[in-house]
Amino acid sequence: MAEQLPSSVDDLATSLREHAYLADRGLATVLHLSIVLEKPLLLEGEAGVGKTELAKVLAELSGARLIRLQCYEGIDVAHALYDWSYSRQLLYIRTLEAGSAQDARETLHELFSREFLERRPLLDAIEHDDAIPPVLLIDEIDRADDEFEAFLLELLSDFQVTIPEIGTVAATVRPRVILTSNRTRELHDALKRRCLYHWIGHPSLEREIEIVKARVPGVPERLAGEAAAFVGALRELDLAKAPGVAETIDWTQALLALGQEELDAEVVDATLGSVLKYHEDVERVRDRGLRELVGEARAR
Repeated sequence: MAEQLPSSVDDLATSLREHAYLADRGLATVLHLSIVLEKPLLLEGEAGVGKTELAKVLAELSGARLIRLQCYEGIDVAHALYDWSYSRQLLYIRTLEAGSAQDARETLHELFSREFLERRPLLDAIEHDDAIPPVLLIDEIDRADDEFEAFLLELLSDFQVTIPEIGTVAATVRPRVILTSNRTRELHDALKRRCLYHWIGHPSLEREIEIVKARVPGVPERLAGEAAAFVGALRELDLAKAPGVAETIDWTQALLALGQEELDAEVVDATLGSVLKYHEDVERVRDRGLRELVGEARAR
């Protein structure tokens, strides 16, 4: 079935909203350009502002497969691009152990053929045969090291990679690529030049309320507003890790599960672990005056 992606920025924003993702005009525009120009999109911002979720929603609304590469310190080609199936290679060797020397020479060549190649996310995205181009999510690229970042340059420039034993593999139809970064380190200019770029910040109070209502069906209007206001106030404090929109959503779901229709200081205190992930931050909020913060959120 052919894909039916929105043909304009406004239509794309509307489609995202229908999938419970509220993108502002800037984000909808850069995503639209990424699709039309077939260029990777680099999203930076604090954790929990919706960078990864955008890739998931894009795959969902276009009917495409989501291929996710989660980056981490020490990630290498074997985990990201391809590896060899050593168990199958060994089994193949054993079946030919009684063969001739000529068989052995041929076997050595065949051991590094496509039959024994295991595709990892990057190669899977390049060699895809999907009717609809998949969405390749390279998540938290800032966690990878400089060497892996440099390795990505060929892929993001020409959507091709070189496998020494096989040769160059190029995409016939480019996947849609979204990279995310929490900016734990600066990415190199060479990588940024190959991408469109957008910074996703924390939303305004009004937009965050809309997001909560879209992501938490059935949430009372009052609870959505007070929860968003409370989390917004937390971001103004000197915390080790300011809560993102994801934490606002998780916390609202927790409050709703407890039957809350508005904030209550005791319940807020008991559920702070849904919003704050460091013990020091929890204590800092309590020292600041939890009841006062709840009162301010209720009086917004």
